[in-house]
Amino acid sequence: MPENNARVRLADWIRANGATLDTLDPEAPLDDLEPLREIIGDARVVALGEGCHFVREFTTARRRILRFLAERCGFTALAFEFGFAEGTALDPWLRGEGEEADLAGFGGTTSSGVTGELARWLRRHNTTSAHPLRFLGVDVPQAGGTLRPALEPVADYLREVDPEALPLVGTTLEISDRYAGGSVAVAAPRWADFDRADQNALTAALSRLILRARALEPLYIQRGGRQGYEVALRHIEAAWHADYMVGALNGIFTGTGLPADTSVRDRYMADTLLWHLDRLEPDARVVVAAHNNHIQKTPAEYDGELLAFVMGHYLADALGDDYRAIAMTHTADSVPEMNPDGSPEVGFSLVETPLAPPTAGSVEAALIDAGLGGAITLTDLRHARGTASPSGIRSQSAEMAMPVPEAFDAVLTTPTATTHFTTAF
Repeated sequence: MPENNARVRLADWIRANGATLDTLDPEAPLDDLEPLREIIGDARVVALGEGCHFVREFTTARRRILRFLAERCGFTALAFEFGFAEGTALDPWLRGEGEEADLAGFGGTTSSGVTGELARWLRRHNTTSAHPLRFLGVDVPQAGGTLRPALEPVADYLREVDPEALPLVGTTLEISDRYAGGSVAVAAPRWADFDRADQNALTAALSRLILRARALEPLYIQRGGRQGYEVALRHIEAAWHADYMVGALNGIFTGTGLPADTSVRDRYMADTLLWHLDRLEPDARVVVAAHNNHIQKTPAEYDGELLAFVMGHYLADALGDDYRAIAMTHTADSVPEMNPDGSPEVGFSLVETPLAPPTAGSVEAALIDAGLGGAITLTDLRHARGTASPSGIRSQSAEMAMPVPEAFDAVLTTPTATTHFTTAF
């Protein structure tokens, strides 16, 4: 009986604090999204999550919310779970430079959601709207699969300011190219087959490169300017973090890793977003798109054990009320899950995975109990109190126990989760 009473109270709270949205159509009128305005307030950074990669409904919902935030709330930039180096290259195309066909030549993370459909939509938006969006990458290159997108620009830079250091870049590329793949799911097993001497030589070369760049900052700025130096340093740091993440992911795959090791990637993403903020106009407002597990304000935990300190945790600590996090989840009975399969392109395939009914107390169960499981809803979590407080949310094909209102300011929920995947733009 007490459990039933708790479920009823939570369902009542969900009904009182939720709004039903009309559609996910990115081109539809935006009036039904007006409740979002109060949720985000004056925050300079708003993160849009997704409970699972490769879900069409989350991609279209993001596009629609992006329109609302740009057209009605003055947001000027979109930061993505996408390589810093690749984002720098892609941004001019998304703002209308070059030809449509040039899109095929850009690299990027396969799990980022920047598919051909979304990229072309952003280009159309930026060239036709009075509210264009800059595109900012915040992640390590190619989801940790290769160092080349970050280090090739560094090589070009060093030819100008420090040609004596070029052999360090050559060493890192020669070694890292031997394990490179479409994502870290490919790279980590290949890296594990390396001799320890090769692994150490790669890390040592990157460490020498970054230490030298920091120590010779005055010389580099004298020869190439401050902006060039700061961008090059961020590229080197991306490669440095990606090298660490290959070992960290292999540790997860083999059960030999250090606790919370993947925090390294999330720290890089948070620091890179803050790096961008420092260089944007003072009144710039930024939308961040990444997985729910990256944008949440609380550390990621599973079964009571710390998994990682995540990007959203670092951003909430740095920005306070200037950071808002909006999760996305669904009430469907299956979801596309990434199944490691050793494929040479990305290292995984998508498998339609049945889900158990959501657990009592979760966001999804509460919406179903409230009679809203078949609707598109936006629930304001900022005023959750006591027993009327969701304690779990779906993540991929699992469920994460967490104090949901502490992790997110709102949650958008869809009744379906349709597979949407492409390995190319």
